[in-house]
Amino acid sequence: MQDRNHLARVTTTHQVHIIENGLIDIPMLQVLKPDGTLHEQAEEPEITQEVACKIYDTMEYIRILDERMIGAQRQGRISFYLASTGEEAAAVGSAAALQPQDMIMSQYREQGALAYRGYTTAQFMNQMFSNEKDPNKGRQMPIHYGDKALNFMTISSPLGTQIPQAAGYAYGQKMAGLDAVTICYFGEGAASEGDFHAGLNMAAVLHCPAIFFCRNNGYAISTPAEEQFAGDGIASRGLGYGVKTIRVDGNDPLAVYAATLKARELALSERCPILIEAMTYRLAAHSTSDDPTGYRSRDEEDKWRLKDPIQRMAKWLQHKGWFDEAANKALIDESRQAVLSALKEAEKIPVNPIDDMVTDVYDKVPPHLQYQMDELKAHIEKYPQAYPKTAGRNK
Repeated sequence: MQDRNHLARVTTTHQVHIIENGLIDIPMLQVLKPDGTLHEQAEEPEITQEVACKIYDTMEYIRILDERMIGAQRQGRISFYLASTGEEAAAVGSAAALQPQDMIMSQYREQGALAYRGYTTAQFMNQMFSNEKDPNKGRQMPIHYGDKALNFMTISSPLGTQIPQAAGYAYGQKMAGLDAVTICYFGEGAASEGDFHAGLNMAAVLHCPAIFFCRNNGYAISTPAEEQFAGDGIASRGLGYGVKTIRVDGNDPLAVYAATLKARELALSERCPILIEAMTYRLAAHSTSDDPTGYRSRDEEDKWRLKDPIQRMAKWLQHKGWFDEAANKALIDESRQAVLSALKEAEKIPVNPIDDMVTDVYDKVPPHLQYQMDELKAHIEKYPQAYPKTAGRNK
């Protein structure tokens, strides 16, 4: 029988020994310098031209999508949006290292991972406009995507709920003997939620093949990292829970790709969780409801613009002879036009019938909800000028 004596691994000392925060130096993996050249001590990960160019193209596309949709929100065409400007490498580089059967559990700044898997511009737009083609039937606010076919779990607004869910899903993958992992994205602010601690502890104890991917972008909305925690980032917490941990430059697409490849390999071969802390920076506002000028300086932002992951990747592709300036410009123009056309098309599609709030949720609509629905329809009929013409329509 296995010896379960938890003191067996403990080293004995005979003097007071204080473990200080700086005792363990957790290094950050970096493959590319900010200027796009390879570090002298670094090795390029095994990556094909096709995958490298797809990573770059997806990051470029997401930045265009973000710019257009922020503009659409400012025009009142959608209610809310979250951009990933400056953080594209974290989502796209990691998604590129996964396999299609791997489950993605996202927070709300990983649209790049979804796009890399093939989510179309029309699908993005239909969700954000909550129209009849939105698979969520308008029950979610914008940017709360989900796609069963792409193994992308639907996003929920409460912070951190996906973390223990990812541990449980990965445990199920292990029990089923699947060649698959679950990756779970979240920000360093969400790591302050109790769900983070419960999820990592559960994954460590149950040996779940999960990759917990933390985007440490410096701010939890307006709260800087140094006011959130005194420890050495989020990576040190993984060590505390007995979770293998990698810290990576989140603005370096190749480093993120290499780290996630290794994490997936270990998660499957050793049936264990891995924590990746990607050190990055949110150049955009937290959301369209936020004004970052109130809590950070333009000088700070400008310093991080020099580490732009898209420019970094472009310069490396140029060094490799894999970058065509004319073709890239044509792709950018095409993407801008595609986003604009899909936006105009999606906003013309009628919204979902109001009954969808309660139908196909229950086998039979409960009386109290039916009563509320009848009251709502009567209210809309009494004040039609205050609501869209389609608001009260039936199926």
